[in-house]
Amino acid sequence: MNDRSAITLDDVRGAHKMLSGVARVTAMEGSRHLSGLVGAPVHLKCENLQRTGSFKVRGAYVRIAGLSQVERAVGVVAASAGNHAQGVALAASLLGVHSTVFMPVGAPLPKVAATREYGAEVRLHGQVVDEALAAARRYAEETGAVFIHPFDHPDVVTGQGTVGLEILEQCPEVRTIVVGVGGGGLIAGIAIAVKSLRPDVRVIGVQAEGAAAYPPSLAVRRPVELESVSTMADGIAVGRPGDVPFKIIGELVDEVRTVSEDALSSALLLCLERAKLVVEPAGAAPVAALQSDPKAFEGPVVAVLSGGNVDPLLLQRVLRHGMAAAGRYLSLRLRLSDRPGALANLLAVLSEVDANVLDVGHARTDPRLGVTEAEVELHLETKGPGHCASVVKALREAGYTVLRPQS
Repeated sequence: MNDRSAITLDDVRGAHKMLSGVARVTAMEGSRHLSGLVGAPVHLKCENLQRTGSFKVRGAYVRIAGLSQVERAVGVVAASAGNHAQGVALAASLLGVHSTVFMPVGAPLPKVAATREYGAEVRLHGQVVDEALAAARRYAEETGAVFIHPFDHPDVVTGQGTVGLEILEQCPEVRTIVVGVGGGGLIAGIAIAVKSLRPDVRVIGVQAEGAAAYPPSLAVRRPVELESVSTMADGIAVGRPGDVPFKIIGELVDEVRTVSEDALSSALLLCLERAKLVVEPAGAAPVAALQSDPKAFEGPVVAVLSGGNVDPLLLQRVLRHGMAAAGRYLSLRLRLSDRPGALANLLAVLSEVDANVLDVGHARTDPRLGVTEAEVELHLETKGPGHCASVVKALREAGYTVLRPQS
């Protein structure tokens, strides 16, 4: 396959057969909470439960399986901070091909360890993925190893399209499919499969606001590179659309939306609490879109949870951010008299308004403080935006100056 026109429904069906026994047919779970918001059935396609924790193994396996014996003998190389690394490592191992994966020095340790365990030789290089990517390309030129791109190759797009076939089989009544978008390989593959069989189904992409290269690119009908990318959703933090998926998306995808960081963290929290599913921020992007504008989606809706490989430290930060965005976490700073019992009186006020104190920081030596003053930083668990406002109001009525309320 050398161009977009070569990617057909038959190619995707062939890839699905090839992946039998390799990639799981992942579960589809209904979400009563999201269904209530949308006013129609909402189902979650759980690629976070796929082997290696994301959909990436599908495209990686199809790409490597398509190599010649000579190419396989030399080996493959890739660059990634997580999901693609693990997908390539497992796919290559299953096919008996040596893989080398370049990862940034700061890549989460669990992802580095998992990539090694799946059989890849891991080389840490650079501080960001782009530097690891440059090193991987140099390695390919020097050794002849085949570079496996995470999204910009027809075989990769074809493999990812098998998710679309499964969606139509598991939810034949679907009217809208919502997919997170980084480089575009997953949604491009899904769009080919779905639109070939059900052109009436809407396929909608979702990008993080801080990494939304597709809206401006689609507006000018060519891939445009962003000057900067900033999002917690590292799985879709791509600064430029891939050439192969871009053309497909321009032809077949109905809409590409954006979501905020607050929406991503709230969606991750919802997946964890309501669906009991661990989902990375990129995988939660479709849920974020549904929460942000629920009436914009005709049901039944399928939201693709593309991955669940989230670093535990990031998960801790994102959950706290999600609780804050949902009004269930309040951080504030205030001053009080530095005398015995002052902190106890403050905590009594908080107890009266039923705020759960998670952490207290106490400073007495800041030069901004008066001789008889102390400053307290509080982290509270609350019950929603209304409760946050009630807590701040109660503190002010008790005579405290709230310096930095944050919800």
